[in-house]
Amino acid sequence: MRKKANKDKDIIEVPLNGDSSAEPTYKAKGKVWVEKGGEVYMGWGRVELLEQIDKLGSIAAAARKMGMGYRNAWLEVEDMNRLAPKPLVIKMLGGAGGGQAILTAEGQKIINEYKELRTRFQEFLENFR
Repeated sequence: MRKKANKDKDIIEVPLNGDSSAEPTYKAKGKVWVEKGGEVYMGWGRVELLEQIDKLGSIAAAARKMGMGYRNAWLEVEDMNRLAPKPLVIKMLGGAGGGQAILTAEGQKIINEYKELRTRFQEFLENFR
C-alpha cells in the first residue's frame, strides 16, 4: 500500500475565488486517469512508479521508494504492459545481483502524454475562476 502523502499528489486542486490573499471559499478538485476497456491504464500513481523504475532500474527499488509492496508494483507493471500498445517496462529476471527493469521509449511517451493531460485538466479547472 502506498503512503498517504503520495496518494494526495494525484488530486488537482484549484481555488475558485479570485482574491488570492483570502482563504478560498470554494475549490475545484479532480483526478485524471486513463482507462482501456474499463480497466485503469494510467494514473498519477502509475506515472510515479514508471518514473521511479526509470530512475532506479528496479521494480523492487521503485516499490520501496514509494512505500508500496513489491507484488503490487509488479502487478501494476504487468497491467500497464498488457494494456499498452507496446511494453512500457522491460523486466529482466534476477540473478546474483537481482533483476533489472528498463523504461522503454513507449513508457516515456505515456508519462509525457499523461502529464500533458493533467496540465490540460488543471487549465480546465482554472477556467472556472
